[in-house]
Amino acid sequence: MLYKRIRDLREDKDLTQQQMGEILSCSQRVYSNYERGELDIPTEILIKLADFHQVSVDYLLNRTDDLK
Repeated sequence: MLYKRIRDLREDKDLTQQQMGEILSCSQRVYSNYERGELDIPTEILIKLADFHQVSVDYLLNRTDDLK
């Protein structure tokens, strides 16, 4: 599963993968693997991403088009 919305939200904020890795306390490589869908994103990280971007976890997972 490709997490396009996670990448798009990061790019909308002009953040690098390295910066997001620091925010999430993981390496740039791990974060990159999340975006590409090569690693499943742990629930704790999904919640952090949703809180950071102020969107719902369902939005991040493409289960809804509603941001909240």
